[in-house]
Amino acid sequence: MRILIVTAGSRGDVAPFTGLGQRLQRAGHQVALAAHGLFADLVRECGLEYRPLPGDPVELARARTAAPSAEAGRSVFASFLDRLGDGVIEAAAAGTDMLLTAFGPAPVSRLVAEGFGIPSVGAYLAPAVPTQQFPPPGWPGTGDLGPAGNLAAGQKLLGQADSLYAEILPRLRTQLGLPAATTPMPADAGPPGGWPICHGFSPAVLPRPADWPAEVRVSGYWWPARPPRWQPPDQLVDFLQAGPPPVSVGFGSMTPTQGEWLSDIVAAALHRAGVRAVVQSGWAGLAPCGDDILGVGDLPHDWLFPRMAAVVHHAGAGTTGAGLRAGIPAVPVPVLVDQPFWAARLHRLGVAPPPLPRHELTAGALAEALRSCLDEPAYRHRAAELARRIRAEDGSAAVLTLIARLAG
Repeated sequence: MRILIVTAGSRGDVAPFTGLGQRLQRAGHQVALAAHGLFADLVRECGLEYRPLPGDPVELARARTAAPSAEAGRSVFASFLDRLGDGVIEAAAAGTDMLLTAFGPAPVSRLVAEGFGIPSVGAYLAPAVPTQQFPPPGWPGTGDLGPAGNLAAGQKLLGQADSLYAEILPRLRTQLGLPAATTPMPADAGPPGGWPICHGFSPAVLPRPADWPAEVRVSGYWWPARPPRWQPPDQLVDFLQAGPPPVSVGFGSMTPTQGEWLSDIVAAALHRAGVRAVVQSGWAGLAPCGDDILGVGDLPHDWLFPRMAAVVHHAGAGTTGAGLRAGIPAVPVPVLVDQPFWAARLHRLGVAPPPLPRHELTAGALAEALRSCLDEPAYRHRAAELARRIRAEDGSAAVLTLIARLAG
């Protein structure tokens, strides 16, 4: 079967699907991954067919940051989504029997699958179905709103996400030869009833809510594939051998315009905490200076994190999972979207001190959180316990089972 995986956004939105794609290929399927051109080499190096999607997520992040108003930022994003819709159609037209889609492009992907007469499946990295059990990722604050409040917040947030596509989907319906929608999109639209969704995180990290529909699953993590020819840089190997395990610091695709400010804070915090560090530059271009600091680019987290004493990160879904899999404590510094949700979850799981939101970040606060993370044995013990449970899971198996059922 020819399976197309559609995802959009940062590296963290792409990398987990390389591992899932490899697993599907080993099961005998032909797998293509549609993503932005920035990740073409990553996809191909992992042995998957690459199909391009338009747009540069780095430029999008910068443009939205520089937008003079919220309305201008929304306009920038709407233009990005409009082009994305055409890209998903072109990717599917290259030969597709089933479509798997990440949350971001899901409204477009579902419609494209309908237009091509093929089944589709949601493949989500964060919980994206309303529930009474917790507020949705992306909702302001991280406190429980009560059963009714949690459910209403989830429905409202889904409606806001779907509204971004309100002007795009009618054009795509016409382009695909589909009849016009007979009713306007409701404010809490979300996924259609009965549509299958797999969530790629561990039930040990976030159990499946009891009030989710039966077709909505929590499968376990989908781990990024490591390119077969990848080797760690000699400078990094030498640095690791030259002293005790360092901490890892990286904020991934976040804060693309705040590199200098963040670099100064990180350097001062590492000095105050008295720790060695491997600092990933990320989209912010982090480059803190110090004798015990080594700056690096993108590195496979499954190789790096097990060699670290702890990890400071932005609490994106993929990085959160990688740290838990490695069995090391974390200092979460969330920025936006689902990151505050995962940061709060790490603290509740007992593997991290209280989150440090980026807008509250100071060198002193980061140094104090680092020392707490390293000096309190309970964090490491709890992280090791969770890691044993996560490593025993097979997150791709549920996806394979669902694909087989839909294909039958």
